Amino acid sequence: MSSSRENRKAKRVRLERFVPSVYTPGDHFGTPVCSRLIAPRLPNFIAVRTCVIFNPTAKGDKARRFRRHLDEIRKHAELKLTSAVGDGRKLAARAVEEGFEIVVAAGGDGTVNEVLNGIGDAPQGFEKACLGVLRLGTVNVFARELGLSSKLQLAWDVILKGKETRIDLPSVEYAKNGATDRHYFVQMAGAGLDARAIELVQWSLKKRIGPLAYVVAGFQALAGEASKISTSDGTQELTGGMVLVGNGRLYGGDFRIFPRADLRDGLLEVCVLPRTNWMTLARCAPPLLWKGTLPASAIREFQSASFTLTSPVAAPLEVDGELVGHLPAKFTIERNRLRVIVP
Repeated sequence: MSSSRENRKAKRVRLERFVPSVYTPGDHFGTPVCSRLIAPRLPNFIAVRTCVIFNPTAKGDKARRFRRHLDEIRKHAELKLTSAVGDGRKLAARAVEEGFEIVVAAGGDGTVNEVLNGIGDAPQGFEKACLGVLRLGTVNVFARELGLSSKLQLAWDVILKGKETRIDLPSVEYAKNGATDRHYFVQMAGAGLDARAIELVQWSLKKRIGPLAYVVAGFQALAGEASKISTSDGTQELTGGMVLVGNGRLYGGDFRIFPRADLRDGLLEVCVLPRTNWMTLARCAPPLLWKGTLPASAIREFQSASFTLTSPVAAPLEVDGELVGHLPAKFTIERNRLRVIVP
């Protein structure tokens, strides 16, 4: 009996030496992961089931580099290919129902949002599966927020290591086709000028010049009639031509529009530009381009866990850079609901 106990103890010591540390107190996302998530590194453990959702028609250097790694990725994960807009959401929901524990969005912020909502469509999806991200899109704001590398091999190594954290999960209810719909998002949302700019972006131009296509569309939106968006959390109300909502700090790339934002504080940041005209552009553009922030004198801000956006006319609404519907809209947030794979 004593010999058997000593053998078990020695085996446990050898295993502890083999397992890498999964918690570093100084990490930006220093949350312990469950033992199942380090399974790919342990030959005697059951491997975590991982699914990667990718658009095979995606263009650009990042997508081409991803295709060159397909054989390597298939060794560790099942690849599910999209064929149309909305397929990412359906495939993600199916992946959760099939028992995949990590569902990876290989694409930009739009792909991430589709996969996120697909996980949410599955019964108890957010409890059953973690969201992973490989940044292949044009801007990749959420991937930047998490500190994920643009180098595919480094990003894939993060997925294989499977370090998990929990972040807040915002959602918005809005008007769509005469009914009310609900949509999750991870990083940002907006109504007014920015949503109108996204509405005007030309796909062909976006593929040629990347993020600059949004700048061109922004000028077009600025030349049109200004929106009048009101936001209220029940205690205060602000009105402006553009309202931006942030779960994370970043917007549109590396611009720190929401410097106080925290992915775990249970609050959303609301940034209102009272006026959206050429004078405001001249005032905001220099600090935005040079410092990555908006001048405090040009905006109004508050934090809230729940608030509404309304407009006297049908104003477009975007979440994570994708148009979803129109105002009115109600925003809420669930604290520490979403499981995410991080460096």
